[in-house]
Amino acid sequence: MPTLPQLSVVEAKGAIDRREISCLEYVQALVEQQAKTESLNGFVCYNPNALLQAARAHDKALAAQTSRMPLAGIPLAIKDNIDCAGMPTAAGTAALRDAVPRANAPVVARLAEAGALVAGKANMHELAFGCTNDNGSFGPARNPYDASRIPGGSSGGSAVLVASGAVPASLGTDTGGSVRIPAALCGLVGFRPTHGRYPSEGVVPISPSRDTVGPIARTVADVMLLDDILSGSSSGLPVVDDTRGFRLAVPYSTLWEGLSPDARPVLECALQKLEDAGFELVDVDLRRYPFFRAHKNATIPFFEFAGAVGRYLETSGLAVTFPEVVAGIKSPDVARIVSEILGAGAVSATEYGEALLAREQSRASYVTCLRDLKADALLFPTVLIPACKIGTETVTVGSEALDVFTAYTRNTEPGSNAGVPGITVPAGLTQDRLPVGLALDGAPHSDQRILQIGKEIERVLCAATFPVSTQKFDTSGNGLTKKASK
Repeated sequence: MPTLPQLSVVEAKGAIDRREISCLEYVQALVEQQAKTESLNGFVCYNPNALLQAARAHDKALAAQTSRMPLAGIPLAIKDNIDCAGMPTAAGTAALRDAVPRANAPVVARLAEAGALVAGKANMHELAFGCTNDNGSFGPARNPYDASRIPGGSSGGSAVLVASGAVPASLGTDTGGSVRIPAALCGLVGFRPTHGRYPSEGVVPISPSRDTVGPIARTVADVMLLDDILSGSSSGLPVVDDTRGFRLAVPYSTLWEGLSPDARPVLECALQKLEDAGFELVDVDLRRYPFFRAHKNATIPFFEFAGAVGRYLETSGLAVTFPEVVAGIKSPDVARIVSEILGAGAVSATEYGEALLAREQSRASYVTCLRDLKADALLFPTVLIPACKIGTETVTVGSEALDVFTAYTRNTEPGSNAGVPGITVPAGLTQDRLPVGLALDGAPHSDQRILQIGKEIERVLCAATFPVSTQKFDTSGNGLTKKASK
């Protein structure tokens, strides 16, 4: 029997609606869970008293039978680069630490209209420029499966809070894998929608033509619910109850190449389970489709970053300038990237135009490839290696030594660049008890089909775990010592 912090969104909402538990009881359990795991550093802005007050208000509304909204009484964490009225939108950087927006971002407004409670703002990689969540301004977020390891990023705090039981779901943002990477490394479901499916206003940007908000949760059913709310439309499709008709393309020679020895047996076992359950898996050589890896994918975000952040600051009415944001960067990796963008690595308009054309060709490649194979989606490891230690700069992928960012974004980058929908679902744990994720990429606007397939993969694999219950972590040293709760 799951404890209250282990409940999914759907389970918690059902229990509250049936009055098996009150919203206050549920939120109190989450607040206590957050207190036990606060050293994982998932929140950067959190007011438990205000959250408990909101829960009491929901219970009064429910007693009056005026509250039947799809998320009524469910607390969600919001990544620190998404505007929430009354809470700073710091984007993980010092210059914006006190920048309080005037209104909710549209995605937050849609959740609020559905009755959700905003639990707080989640830690993130500074300015979303990284995949470790080792933040120089707010400190690193830590993986609930091993507090000495990264949770992934840039939406690391969003994943940490769900995996640790502080909230049942959260919002992140994804430009190159920033929802799916932390979801995979923390044993969760993460969804990147087709670019443009959700509203993008009220989010501190990197690259408006690539950025998207995306949900992180424990189950695909929860993500499907959040997708309906965030997209403003209901799927209206029947529930999938078997795997007939699911044909997936498996790019063994490319996106499976370099898979780590500890992750390989987990994922190979997952493939066998899917085949045994009736999934049709077909090999595909993506080298036949040369634009799956568009040349210099970083060109687009590098060109768009400065202007996009400047426009956000101006339209938000903040008394902070872009140069002040740059001057306040505390994370060395982010400082190097931004220095390159603004200096020797500045992208010309000609290079930007060429990259946009290459991206259109990449997007077309997804359509052509899946049509050629009569497949619904590509199936591949979300990341090639489990979570590395905090502070690691290079990792081994196959026979190559790669910087951490390149290694962890290798498989998520193509779909991010093309703007196609992608989901990661838990595939199991390595011998070291570290999560491994299995990912799907689909053709543009195949979001609902991708979610349906993800739900069936989840059912077949039954790989969900819950790493943290009542333990506390001592992170004064290397993060490995666990303290018994009092």
